[in-house]
This record gives sequence, C-alpha cells and structure tokens, in this order.
Amino acid sequence: MPTYFCFLALLAFKIFVTEQVDVVILEVGLGGRFDATNVIQKPVVCGISSLGYDHMEILGYTLAEIAAEKAGIFKSGVPAFTVPQPDEAMHVLNEKASKLEVNLQVVEPLDSSQRLGLQGEHQYLNAGLAVALCSTFLKEIGIEEKNGLNQTTGLPEKFVSGLSNAYLIGRAMVVPDSEFPEEIVYYLDGAHSPESMDACAIWFSKQIKQNQERNQKRSEQILLFNCMSVRDPSLLIPRLRSKCIDHGVDFKKAVFVPNVSVYNKVGYSSNDDRRVDSMTWQFGLQRLWDSLAQGKAKSNLESDTKGKEDEVKSFVFSSLPLAVDWLRDNARQSKQVRFQVLVTGSLHLVGDLLRLIRK
Repeated sequence: MPTYFCFLALLAFKIFVTEQVDVVILEVGLGGRFDATNVIQKPVVCGISSLGYDHMEILGYTLAEIAAEKAGIFKSGVPAFTVPQPDEAMHVLNEKASKLEVNLQVVEPLDSSQRLGLQGEHQYLNAGLAVALCSTFLKEIGIEEKNGLNQTTGLPEKFVSGLSNAYLIGRAMVVPDSEFPEEIVYYLDGAHSPESMDACAIWFSKQIKQNQERNQKRSEQILLFNCMSVRDPSLLIPRLRSKCIDHGVDFKKAVFVPNVSVYNKVGYSSNDDRRVDSMTWQFGLQRLWDSLAQGKAKSNLESDTKGKEDEVKSFVFSSLPLAVDWLRDNARQSKQVRFQVLVTGSLHLVGDLLRLIRK
C-alpha cells in the first residue's frame, strides 16, 4: 500500500476523473516538492501563501529551506503568484522561479473595504492571492472579459459574492454551546504554527472587544488547548498568550486535554497506553502555561496592581467531554458570567469539539 497521503491523493484523482470535474484547486500536503500532489506536470497556475515555521522536521528549520520545498510546485512556463514574504523566503522563491523561467508575481492584500466571509486580517492576504489565481485561470480558458475582470472599478459581482460567502470549518468560527448558548461561547481556530497563533490571537481579541461593547454581561476568557507532540509548545503557547495580552485580553483559566480523539472508534477511546502518553504531554503543556502565569503574577506583585484572586488557574482533564462537562458545570453555577472559550492548537481538537457540542 502507498502511504496514507499518497493513497488519498490517488483516490482524489480517481474521483476527479470519474466525476469529470471542470477545475481542481489542489493543495499540497506538507511541502510541495515531494508531495504526491506534485505529479501534476502542467497546472494552469501555481500559488504560494504566507510561509511560516511548520512541519520543520520534514521541510527544514529555516524559512529558506521551507521556501525551497514549497517552490517545488513551480513548473517551467507556468505563471505563479505569492504574497509578500520575509526576505529570506522571497529570495529563494525568486531564485527557483528564475531557473524555471516562471513569471512569479507578488500580490498585495485585498482592500479591507471588501467584506470577507472568513474572519481575520490575514484573510485579506489570502483573498488577494485567491483573486489572482482565479483571474489567471479564467483568462487562460478565455472568459476573463466576460466576467468583467478588466474593470478598474472593483471586483466582478461573482467574485464579491464568493469572497463574502466563503467559510472554512474550524477557522475563526464562533459557536454557542448547545446546552448553554447564553453562558458559553466557543471561539474555534485550528491554528498550530507560531504565525497562525498570532493571527488567531488577534482575531480572538477583536471578537472579545466587540462582544464587550454589545453585551453588558461580565465575561471570562478561558483557553482550551492541545497540540500534537510534533509541535513545539514553547513556540505556540507564549506567543498566543502574549499577543492576546498585547491586545488587552487575558485568560482567567486554561484547560488542557489529550489529543487522542474520542471519536476514533465506535464509543470513547479506551486505549490506556495512548491515554497515559497523552496525559503526560498535557501536564507538560500545563507546566509551561503555569510558568508563564507565575511570571506575570510575580510582576504584578512587584507593581502591587493585582492580588491573588486574579491568579490564572489551569486544569488538565483526561478527555474533551470531561472538559466540556466542567465548563457547563461552571455555567450552571455562574449564570451571570459569560464564558468565552478559545479552542485552538489542533484541528483535531476543533473537529472533536464541534462533534461533541452539536450532538
């Protein structure tokens, strides 16, 4: 058998052929150069979105190395687009494009006056790239003029509609709890890299500020977090916490749960070995969080601005359902408080929580 990702790519191509699809937007797996998706020899257009430090154990530990892997999707004579990148990465992308005679263009973010269905400032960068890719495709098949893409007064109506109605499950989602919709609101984002942690924190902070302006109810921010063991939590948790604090939002409590899905078989998982390993990892995450919180508490004591009652508390639960039960118990006891729960660090966590609270 091929590897799991190779099998999925093969299955996808089989389905595309069987269903006779008109166009495929094909995303790479981890890097690009060695991914099964890179068997396409002559794509219509290629795009590279914002590069960051992710999958480093495979792609490399510098942006230059990571950019080289991503540039592996460039094909001779095929136009390519990217967004503004750090100089280290941009140099490599330009070098690879030049060797293949690829016309690589850098697109700017879409104007912020355009309403987007996807939340977060970083989505205007993604939207600008999406418009460039789609415009190139439509020009290639000869219907650009029909769609009004040469207009200087703004985007065509169908582009505007697509951008404003686009959504992605698990990214910048706000979901009320099914049992306590007024007391518990989940803010879901599957961020799992340092750069996406920044974007997640900024989005969450703005949501909290907007909610405080509309709602007179006292609110309390709680972090519900896990990340896979291939990630470096010391690059994720401090960045998320400090960015939120920079934007005026601090967490009252932090909750850590295993990253073993409770939906990996019929009924809840009962694999004791995996559960023990996972719990060891979660206690490590808790210790990292507590060290950050204690550092802040010490600073507050020195400045004499806050007392012990404001100390951040952290908890580890052996499963996600237990954590949700704990949140709901808090809601029952504190009807006057609105709990705003940021759920991040892992797409697995976000997916499991959605299934759990929508049951």
